[in-house]
Amino acid sequence: MNRLKSAKGMKENKHKDIVIIGAGITGLTLAFYLQKAGKNVAVIDQANHVGGVIQTHHENGFLYESGPNTGVLTNPELVELFEDNEEAELETANADAKNRWILKNNHFYALPSGLTSGVTTPLFSLKDKFRILREPWRKPGKNPHETLADMVRRRMGKSFLDYAIDPFISGIYAGDPEKLIPKYALPKLYNLEQNYGSFIRGAMQKKKEPKTARDLKATKEVFSATNGLQTLTEAIAKNIGYDNIELDAKNVSVAPLENGFKTTWSQNNQTLTITSDKVVSTVPAPSIDKIFAFADKQKLKTITELTYAKVVQVVLGFNKWDGRKLDAFGGLIPRLEERKVLGILFPSSIFKNRAPESGALLSVFMGGMRHPEIIEQTDEALFALAQKTVKETLNSNNQPEMKHIFRYEHAIPQYTETTPERIQAIESLEQQYPGLILAGNIRDGIGMADRVKQAVELSKKLVS
Repeated sequence: MNRLKSAKGMKENKHKDIVIIGAGITGLTLAFYLQKAGKNVAVIDQANHVGGVIQTHHENGFLYESGPNTGVLTNPELVELFEDNEEAELETANADAKNRWILKNNHFYALPSGLTSGVTTPLFSLKDKFRILREPWRKPGKNPHETLADMVRRRMGKSFLDYAIDPFISGIYAGDPEKLIPKYALPKLYNLEQNYGSFIRGAMQKKKEPKTARDLKATKEVFSATNGLQTLTEAIAKNIGYDNIELDAKNVSVAPLENGFKTTWSQNNQTLTITSDKVVSTVPAPSIDKIFAFADKQKLKTITELTYAKVVQVVLGFNKWDGRKLDAFGGLIPRLEERKVLGILFPSSIFKNRAPESGALLSVFMGGMRHPEIIEQTDEALFALAQKTVKETLNSNNQPEMKHIFRYEHAIPQYTETTPERIQAIESLEQQYPGLILAGNIRDGIGMADRVKQAVELSKKLVS
């Protein structure tokens, strides 16, 4: 359903108000709202499809994603994006998906969701269960660059770090809590302690705060789109108009002009150029230095040296599931369990029509910051590891009828102690070249909700 467009439409209009480099969720959302506000925009991407890493696949009764499998409705901007693009239908998770499993001693246990389950769970030590009860009375930390691991050990205890936070971070960041800085990686958690003095007390007080009808759109539910996330990106692209989107654009480069910018790329054996008043990049850090070669090399180096987790996703489709009942979102695997698998997601339990009736669709995630070398293994080795993990942890003996591997060299950026320097370098370049904006997941969060919110806020800034 993706469309590869020729360069004909763009050649007829060589000037735009704003050029956006990158047709992922950030770039598409930004272009959509800018155009809605009356701006003349162009979106340029080196891929032959819109959506970036968001791609949905259909095969023999299975519907699976390569790229993000789910998101969380943490802000109203994301809900409103669906409302403004009615061709895509928001789908929230089944009730069973509220359960999260954590592996301990080769068995999956449900992550506690309340006081009773928190007291009875085998995941945490007795000492830490009492420590968690005393968390509201601990003093807040004073080090803004404290690691997530140090913060959690200080407030909640080691077993909570090992069997709640560590697997949680593997599931979201594929990262290492000993290196991630909450102020940048998990700002909402950081602000609970700074603003309310406690995670627990802060969460309770925030629940009591009055909310507008718009605030209530942020339900914190897990979501996808009916028929897959690609329906959302394609709906946005359709509403932008494919005449305003250049795909298969190779060797993209930007040069500053006296008033504005010139963007050049090659396509269909042609070299094409477009001028604009402003240019916005939403591409990953490793691509930035080639596109903006005119900029200060040291500042570019500070930005492009952003560390990314390398992740492998193994998709397994079973026509008939014979293992443990999958009444959960998925199972996460802590570092202490000494496995090279980060976790197993259960898409067919989370959403409707993801697998044949009586079947199951699983996504097994490997590598991350724990085991980056995994990405170099052969397909056969990766399939064997995925199936062995499913058999040992979910008690399945059936062979999958469908299987695919997706490798992501630059899966998830890691917001570590280098983040302040990166943000400073970005802001410095933007000040030096008015009209240049560096956006995307190099700043402001990694989730789909973060990407959409950033795009909406940028659109308002550029329009005003």
